[in-house]
Formats: sequence, structure tokens, C-alpha cells
Amino acid sequence: MDYLKTVVPSQLLLERGSNLVVINPGSANIRVGFAKQDFPISIPHCIARRTNQFSKLNVQDQLLNAQVTTGQHMEREKAYDVIASLLKIPFLDEEVANNSVPRKMGRVDGYNPQNTRKEGAFTWTDTHVKDLKSSVAPESSIYKSVINESLVQHEGTSSKEPTLTEQKFREVICGEEALRISPTEPYCLRRPIRRGHLNISQHYPMQQVLEDLHAVWDWILLEKLHIPHQERSLYSAILVVPETFDNREIKEVLTILLRDLRFSSAVVHQEGLAAVFGNGISTACVVNMGAQVTSVICIEDGVALPNTEKTLPFGGEDISRCLLWTQRHHQTWPQIRTDILTKPIDLLMLNRLKETYCEIKEGELDALAVVHSYEDGMPAGSHKTRLTALNVPPMGLFYPTLLIPDLYPPPPRSWFHDYEDMLEETWHIEFPRRSDMPDGVYPGINVGLPMWDNYQFFPMKPKKEEKVGLAEAITSSILSTGRIDLQRKLFCSIQLIGGVALTGGLVPAVEERVLHAIPSNEAIDTVEVLQSRTNATFVSWKGGAILGVLDFGRDAWVHREDWIRNGIHIGSGRKYKDSYFLQAQAMCYINS
Repeated sequence: MDYLKTVVPSQLLLERGSNLVVINPGSANIRVGFAKQDFPISIPHCIARRTNQFSKLNVQDQLLNAQVTTGQHMEREKAYDVIASLLKIPFLDEEVANNSVPRKMGRVDGYNPQNTRKEGAFTWTDTHVKDLKSSVAPESSIYKSVINESLVQHEGTSSKEPTLTEQKFREVICGEEALRISPTEPYCLRRPIRRGHLNISQHYPMQQVLEDLHAVWDWILLEKLHIPHQERSLYSAILVVPETFDNREIKEVLTILLRDLRFSSAVVHQEGLAAVFGNGISTACVVNMGAQVTSVICIEDGVALPNTEKTLPFGGEDISRCLLWTQRHHQTWPQIRTDILTKPIDLLMLNRLKETYCEIKEGELDALAVVHSYEDGMPAGSHKTRLTALNVPPMGLFYPTLLIPDLYPPPPRSWFHDYEDMLEETWHIEFPRRSDMPDGVYPGINVGLPMWDNYQFFPMKPKKEEKVGLAEAITSSILSTGRIDLQRKLFCSIQLIGGVALTGGLVPAVEERVLHAIPSNEAIDTVEVLQSRTNATFVSWKGGAILGVLDFGRDAWVHREDWIRNGIHIGSGRKYKDSYFLQAQAMCYINS
């Protein structure tokens, strides 16, 4: 302990973090890196596999697309008008009436703006193998390339050698390259995690999901971190999982790490808990705003309070889709085929436009921007236009009916019932029953459950927190702690993390909306969002690195052979310590 109090933190991370790999998987991106590093590598969490199917799907999830009802459209338009009133901008029907003539837009061929980082067009991925003697690791089967079976051969010859018309396709493509594959290419894009859970559905079996997770992570370890298979046993893994993950999902992912990727040991921490350590604090209400899910959980003195967890089924990608709807409604979007369902490259473009131009502020917010069109296999076309109402889409966080979940509804739930809890002792507890809950379902257990209520295979009564906005979810989470002293502390210690947290103007908007959401009978009159000391997009990853380095006792670490033989019970029959509770020396160090 004396050493911990005298050593420079960066030196401690360097000394103990060189053989620790921190993995923080999300629905859209995965953040991976060595614990000794200052920041992780962030990679789109997807994989494209070559397919031979004649009538193929180019995106695995596109069969899950839901039709937006008339009622949902009306609710969205009502939400827009409420937001417009708050932001002091024209209502939706006023805008349409005033703009009966479409705004002037023009195509800009070869347009080269000064800020290429924000405006530059994406390029289609080259799906062909350039060199059969490639330097990529030969030890993994996912790097093998194949020759297209439908080769065109010279007429009248029995050629034994390939002709110039043959095409050598890459068998598997991971990361951002997978999102930039043209729909005309023979590939199917898969996302192993969706809406905060393993993406298991009738179209995407469990075995494929787990194999794709293994393939993507193996590719990252080989190509990005340069850890070959034969050296994996020299490394340990820190898995920082979303709050939405269920027990079975955690165990399946842990099996991939230990059995398939062959790490010597691993430990599991939750994002909310890791986030407070990433920012050097011990008590906070952590609001994690990711690409597809927003979760809220309260942490007190380094201990997560499970009953405070709230899960909202929307995130940054929903704001991007709302941006597209808003521009089309105002006739500011060029007459191009933008389809984020079947052309993931369009989603990349919309995400970048959202990150560049969307912010929360009063008054009309317009911006001159370049929108790109991506026609199959053709170079990107540039269209200069003036985008409008750019402050409306991010306000959908507080008015979620603006963010209609028309893409990728949550996966089915029936597979996930599991009574061997990785995070708390459950088998000696008498759970309360409710008459409106089916057998095998318990309130308070598997706290991500509301995400799945609308799925036809597992009908349940929708829970209230799904229907509320961000401010109401934060208020409900903090008030559920039941202690006025802790509530006051948490309302002044709100921590925003995730990519959406970088939205301009979000901090004052959260403070104002949460303050208004607190019931008048509560003796609380101050709300404050803490400034993040670490980049909000990877603060949980950084916290996981700190926890791994400071965990000297390693009572919560799972060793490879123990896991393969005994599961969550180690050889002595004692269960691994709950990862909610931290070592005393870690708390002493971070508070000193």
C-alpha cells in the first residue's frame, strides 16, 4: 500500500499493464487496447462474410426491419413540435408551409472542402485479394481467401490455370471496411451485438453470433494488437461489459475469451463501475449513451446499485436516423438514394454529419454541408446543401417518440434465462412474484429485461422506464436509492459517458431537464453534470484498465482451466467474488 501511495499512476499502469488487454464491446463499436496505453483502438463491431447465396442478404438484420405505423408518425410529429416550442424554432407544419418550394441544392463534382476530416467521402472497400502471399497471419482461418467459383474461362479451352477474369475474394472482412462494402458484392454484413445484447434471432443463430464475435476479436488481437495465437497465454483480459448484458451473455463471452482466444485469465467489470474509476471518482450517477442503447446506473463508494439501473432503447444511431428524417421532411436532403438499412456506408456518413453539426441550443440552427451519395460500386457523389433544424434530433434523448425504433428491434429473450448469476448470489434468495409476470421471470433480475418486451416470441407487459426520456430515467434512478443524502450527492454527480455525451450543449440541457423532472415534493434543488477527465467515448475502457492494474488480490479473476472445467464455480466450490465490489486497496489508492 505504501508503494501505491508513492508511485506515479502512469508508471504503475506501464509496469503492470503491458500484459493486460482491456476489451469493452458495444453494439456499434468495440474498444480494445493494452492497459498501459492512454487510449484504446475503437473499431466498428461488425463482420462481413463472403456468401454464395444467389438471393443473398447484404445485411443480416434487414429482415428485422419494422414498419413505422401511422400512429408512430403522428407521435414523432407531436414530439417535434414540443421540441420546437422549447428551442424557439418554427413548428413542423410552419416549416413545410414556408418551404413549399424545395431549397436550392447542387451537386458538386470533385468538391474538395478544406476540412477533409469532416467532409471527405468514404470509399468502397476493395474486396479482392491483392497478393496471395499476404503478410496477414496464416494461423487463423478467417484470413483465408477463396477464388470465385463462377469463373469465366476462355471459350473452347480447357484451361487448367485461372484466366484474367477470375476474382479472388477476401473470405472475411472486419471493422469499418465491412461497413464500406458495396451492396453488389457477394457479402453479408453481421453485427454480433445489437441494442446492448447478443444479436440472436431466427435469422442469426446463437452459434453464428458467437463464431462472429470470436472471428472479430481474433482479427483485432492479431492485426491491431499484434498478439499471435502462441503468445495468448502470456496475457490476461479485462472484459468491461455493458449493463444490458445478461448472465448468460457474460458467460458466453467469457468462454470465447478463455477457451477460444486462449487468454490465461480474465475478469469482468461493468461499464458503469469502470466509468467512475476512469474519471477518478467513487460516487456518481453514470449515464452511458451509446450508439443503440442508453443506460443509467448509480455507483456509491465504488459499489454499483443494481436496483437503480434503467435501460432506454435508443442511442446515437437513432439520432442519426432522425437527422435524415428531419432533413427529408424539410426538403433539404438531396434527391439521392440514402438507405441506412441496406447500405451501412450511408449510416457512416449520417453519423459523421450528426457529430459535426448537431448540437442543442436555442434558435434556428442551420449549416452548409456536403452530403455524399453512394451508388453501387460507383465513386461517391458530392451534394452541397443547407441542413436545417440541426438542434432537433439530439433533443430526441428527452422526447424518445421522436426517435422511432423502425430499425433493428431488440432480439428475442427466451434464450437468456439463467440462474447462475455472474454478478450476485441468486440461488438462496426468495424472489417476489407478480401476477402479471409469466413463470420464470422475476422483477429486479436481469435488469435489461424491458428491452425485449415487445418481441412477439416473448410477450410481456411493457415497463414504464422504456417509455420515458433521459431526464425522467436519471431522476427515477437516483430517487430509487431512497436516501436523501445520497440522492443530493448523486444529483450533483451525474457523469455522461459514451459517444453521444460529446454532443454540444448536452450538459446544460441535461441539468435543466433533470431539475424540471424532480418532483416538487423532493427537497432537491441542485443538479450538476461532472466534467469528464477522460474522453467520454472510452472512459469505461480506461476505468477497466485502472481496475485491472490495481487489483492485486485478483479474487475475481477467472483462470482458463478453472473456467473450462468448473464454470462460475472454481475448484474449491467457492464462487468468484462479485465484480460489483472492489478491493480495499483500489479504493484507498483512488481516493488518496
